[in-house]
This record gives sequence, C-alpha cells and structure tokens, in this order.
Amino acid sequence: MTGKRKTAAVTAPAPEREAARAPAEREARQPVEAIRAAAFAQFAERGYPVVTVRDIMKACGLTQGALYNHFKSKDELLHDIIASTQAELERVCQQAVAGAGEDPRARLAAFVRAYVMRHCRLRVEALVANREIGWLDGERVADIRRSRRAIRDVLVDILDDGLAKGLFSPPQIDGKRDLKALAMALLDQCTHISMWYGPGGRLGEEQMARLYAEMALRSVGAKA
Repeated sequence: MTGKRKTAAVTAPAPEREAARAPAEREARQPVEAIRAAAFAQFAERGYPVVTVRDIMKACGLTQGALYNHFKSKDELLHDIIASTQAELERVCQQAVAGAGEDPRARLAAFVRAYVMRHCRLRVEALVANREIGWLDGERVADIRRSRRAIRDVLVDILDDGLAKGLFSPPQIDGKRDLKALAMALLDQCTHISMWYGPGGRLGEEQMARLYAEMALRSVGAKA
C-alpha cells in the first residue's frame, strides 16, 4: 500500500507543474520547426551547396547561433529534415496498408493513394529529399536508404501476395517477373508527381491520388 502511494506521488505531476512545463516545451520546439521550414524552402529554391547557415537563419528570423543550439552543422540539418520527412512517409504508407484489409488490390490502392497524396501536399519536402540527399555522407544517408527500402518492400509484399492469390498478372520479360523492379517503377512514377503537380489544376490532390492508384492497379494486371 505504502509503495504504491509513493509511486503515484512521484510519477503523477501536479497540474500546476504540467501547465508550467507545456509553454516551455512549445518554446523549445518552435525554433527547431522554424529552422526546418526555412531550410526546406531555401534548399528547394537555391540548392544545398549554395545556401549558407546565415541564409537559413535570416529566412526564419533567428540568429546564426540559434542553429547551433539544435544542429551541429548544415550537414546535420540536411540529414535531419530528410530523415524526418522520410520516416513520416514510411509511417503513413504502412498505416494506409494496415488499414486496407487483406485484399492486395485494396492494399495497393491504399498505398499509392497515401504516397501520392503526401507528394502532392509536401512537394517542397519531396523535392529536397530526393534532390539533395546526394550531399549526405554514407553514415548519415544509411537510415534514409533503409527507410526507402522498407517502403519498397511493403510494395513488393503486396505485389507478391496479389500474384500468389491470382489477383495480379504483372508483365513478364523473357518469361520472368521482377517484382522489385516493378515496385521501383511504380514508386518512381508516384514520386515524380512532386516535380510537376501544383494546386489549381483540373484534378485536385485526392483525384490525382485516385488516378495514380487506378494506373498502378492496371500496371499490375489487377483482376476485378
């Protein structure tokens, strides 16, 4: 009885303490988010090699020293923004597939819709992540490439399941099917939308996502 009361007293902060801590946590997060947003915009517009730390900090209205409170270098900042957007893409894709049920056709459509929607809505982030990743060294780029392989493998598993269940009939070359190559082709098609899509066209984001899902299903010979 006594041990339980002591544990509760230690682990349950007083409401006053929680209220006091929340603004401090928000203030700590705000500069980081401002730096990230400015870095994405600057790298997308001008390219990573040209942009300086001073450019980024000027764009977000902070002093140059503020960056070094959160990131050791411009390289570390580039890694942070690419890794964070890549991790979120992986999470969104996995969540979409998990919620689509057991039918591989529904899972493929859900995957493509989620992937395309994110690349339509976050075009700047996608542009930077795909164009500027080459400036990262091998150690920094490893976790990003792991995430990209994980996303590809989710798609390969869907294709393999659809093939095994007789619901997909993807093309063959010389009598062989390469599901990894097919997955990469679908991903490349979906990723490239960030290079040209813009709001205000004939099709909105959700319509584009449905269009790409339909194209993906036709590409793999999905049966009705």
